[in-house]
Parts: sequence; C-alpha cells; structure tokens
Amino acid sequence: MFADYYNGKRVLVTGHTGFKGAWLALWLQQLGSKVAGFSLDPPDPFPSLYEVVRPGLYADGSDLRADLRDAAAVARAVDAVDPDIIFHLAAQSLVRKSYEDPIGTFQTNAVGTAHVLEAVRHRGKPCVVVIVTSDKCYENREWEHAYRENDALGGHDPYAMSKAASELVTASWRRSYFNLTKTGIRVASARAGNVIGGGDMAADRIIPDCVRALAQGQRVAVRKPMATRPWQHVLECLSGYLWLGSRLGLAGAAEAELLASAFNFGPNPNANRAVGELVSKFVDYFPGGGWDDLSHQQRGEPHEASRLNLAIEKAGALLGWFPAWTFEESVRQTAIWYRRQLEEMNAATPGSGVGLREFSQQQISDYVAEAGRLGSPWQR
Repeated sequence: MFADYYNGKRVLVTGHTGFKGAWLALWLQQLGSKVAGFSLDPPDPFPSLYEVVRPGLYADGSDLRADLRDAAAVARAVDAVDPDIIFHLAAQSLVRKSYEDPIGTFQTNAVGTAHVLEAVRHRGKPCVVVIVTSDKCYENREWEHAYRENDALGGHDPYAMSKAASELVTASWRRSYFNLTKTGIRVASARAGNVIGGGDMAADRIIPDCVRALAQGQRVAVRKPMATRPWQHVLECLSGYLWLGSRLGLAGAAEAELLASAFNFGPNPNANRAVGELVSKFVDYFPGGGWDDLSHQQRGEPHEASRLNLAIEKAGALLGWFPAWTFEESVRQTAIWYRRQLEEMNAATPGSGVGLREFSQQQISDYVAEAGRLGSPWQR
C-alpha cells in the first residue's frame, strides 16, 4: 500500500488524540511506521477512539501533550521526533465553538499551523508535510456546483475564516521558505468533506449527537435537516492524505512541484445528502431509534452553511485517487462501529468479544480490500 512509503518512516501526527488523528495513527502503525503524536488530552465523553487504539502504538516519549499555540513546545516536539513526514491535523474543529472563542480558534488553527511550519523550517531537514484543513475554507456562496482548489478562500464564521487563514499560511510558507530543490521540504494541504466514522464524540456534530441520544434511549434532535453536506467515511479522506504524502515523498522535482499544493478529498457527488437523510439511515441501525426536526425552533442560532460540495477532479487527475465506499456503506460502517461500542459498554463482561481496536483494524482492512477491488492506485 502507498508504494510501501511508510514502512519504517518516522511520522509525527498532530491531533493524534482526536477522531481523525487516532484513525490515522492506527493505520500508520499497520503500514509499519514509527508513530509519534502531539496533541492536547483526549476528550472526556465516552471512551475516546484514542484510548481504543493507543495500546502498543506509541513508544516511550512519543505520545506528547502540549498546546499548538505554544511555538516552543511545537519546535521541541518536531526536533525530538525528527520526522520524515508530518500530518498536521490538530485543530479547533467545531463551528459553534468558534463563535464562543474566535480568538482561540484563530490562534490554534492559523497561528498553530504557522508554528508547525516554522518548526520544520528551523529544523532544516528534508520532510514531507501534509496540512489538513477543511472544506469550509472556501468562500461559501451556497452554489449548486462543487468548489475547486482554485476557488476563493474565505468564511462567514470564525471557524471557516481560521481554516482559510491556515491555507494562506501554508501557501505563504511554501512559497517563501520551502524551495523544493534546496530544502527537500515538501508541503501540501488537504481539504476533506464532512467526515463520519466510528469514534467521533465531539460536541455539536451530527453523528456524535445521534450516538449520545441513542445511548440514553432518546430521540435525536436535528437543527437543520435540510442542509446538505459532502458526507464521507474517515478512511476515505485518510487514504487521500496517505497517498498524497507518499507521492510527495517519492516524486521527482517536476512532479513534486505539482503535488506541493492544495487537494480536495471528498466523496462522489451522489454522497452530497441532506442531514435528515443521514440521520434517518444511521438511526435505522438502532432498534427504536428516531429523530425530530427542530428547525422550526431555531431562532438566533449562529450561521451555518446550507449547501456545500467539493470537486475532487484534481485528486483524480494528479493522484488517481477516488472514493471507495458509497454513502450507504459509509453510514453502515459508521453505525456498526458505534453499535459495537455500545454493546461493549453494556456487556456484563466488557471485552468478551472482538475488541474495538481489532474491529477498527478490520474496518481498515475491509476498506483497503474494496479500494483494491475498484482499482485504487494506492492499494496496488
């Protein structure tokens, strides 16, 4: 997989205690990488995915805790790990929280990205860096058509603004400091859609909200059931990040010039579905589950985009990347992970069946198999 690029490589994952970061670290371990992480502590609610995947993953001194806004701490981590590749996922990732703490959101997402790139610059060694931002970095005009990598950046809310700023920081540092032939430092950015999958327990995200309600025998409250999003399973975008990183690391100078840029990794267009449809399909996997439309009760709520879609032609043209799981399969894989979690939590003897860590590894294997069946170039 991924041209065997990651086997034996030192990889630093920022945000490794979060949802995406924990899945990425688990996959990297399967690929033979020496994984280190830099993050805040994992969230409290439910056993976090980080706690599920952590056993045997991090060697002594490679599970680092610090704040991305602390430039000295970031620099110490990069120097200590001495990475061949960095996946920068650490972020304040919630739209509604960004309204409550706009300065902290900007400092974490934009200035924090600058801290990572500055640490790489001052270290002065060849390195591949993949900066993960968001589909919300685009200036959203509620268009029907999908956003491309050369569309305008912007943002109505502080979160979107901070992700657009992170993209601008990345482009500026790449042009100003990381000459490919002189430094050997190759920097790209990745923009994913609305990611679902097992282990996400963040506040104010629709699938975690569903799980919390279902675990308490309650109906799911949905604020904007008609809003549409490009839904994709977490393994879809991670395969894109991993393939982009390996291609950057193995590319010659001319190809690296093309790849050291921004990429969208979204689902197929038919996965752009309404929130209400996602919730309906998800709760069907939980007997007795249901949901309520609360859109008529929403007054004075913070602005959230009603329509968003990503164009993925660039990833297809330059990387040969395409999604492997349909919308329905992504929802199914997400639901069965949470059902397994709830069954373990309610079992008289927890852990008596296949553990969540092994179950997560099996989901990666199932995803890889389907990608291979469809002819994904990274799986060959």
